[in-house]
Amino acid sequence: MIKEALEYIVGLNKPEILNIKGQDYSDKSLKRISYNPKAERVEISTLTSLVEYIKWGNDTAARGAMLIHVVSPTRVILMTSLDDDHSREYFIEADAEIPSFRYGQYMGHENFLIALQSQFIPGEDRDLLLKFAGTVENGTVAQYGDDGVTQKATIKTGIASKGEAIVPSPVKLRPFRTFIEVEQPESAFIFRMRQNERDGVECALFEADGGAWKNAAMKNIKEYLQYELAEFPQFTVIS
Repeated sequence: MIKEALEYIVGLNKPEILNIKGQDYSDKSLKRISYNPKAERVEISTLTSLVEYIKWGNDTAARGAMLIHVVSPTRVILMTSLDDDHSREYFIEADAEIPSFRYGQYMGHENFLIALQSQFIPGEDRDLLLKFAGTVENGTVAQYGDDGVTQKATIKTGIASKGEAIVPSPVKLRPFRTFIEVEQPESAFIFRMRQNERDGVECALFEADGGAWKNAAMKNIKEYLQYELAEFPQFTVIS
């Protein structure tokens, strides 16, 4: 307590400025007092809303040089350039609302089929997976086994006929993973199935592109914004 009291008393004194060899020094730590209020950022969920805000152009503070940062495939921020205090003002934060798919986790056969139809863009490999997973015979995935690279299962080929088939993998799919205004990147997935004694056949998708789709998605977002804002050169888009 005595130490704190002494420090408080010393701190009441005015700071002294000393000039030593042409350099100014203070005997106390000084903090610059600055009143620089910032706008409260607006949260949106689409790139369309961001473009509409910029074209609206009625916010006077947003009329100078501006920076649009594509932070990730699902997040874009509109901010000012550095001000006199070397700080930025954030106007808009766009966070994409995308469906949640459990990559790398096995799920029930029916839930997998529903997710595949509702959360992936139609394509050759998606349709192949739907056809295969929808006709696989319960109990045959474990029966035919797995060599670590390929799997085999029995599929229904007709009303009363069945046939042995190799589980399709890898597959090229285009799930909804970024803003709906831009093209959804295609990437490779490993498709696996297993037999659950209680729940029957289970399916899973494992990402197999090392995250390259993220770079493709951010590139698509940047190109979309540059095209939509071509008449606004004061807005710079980076990713």
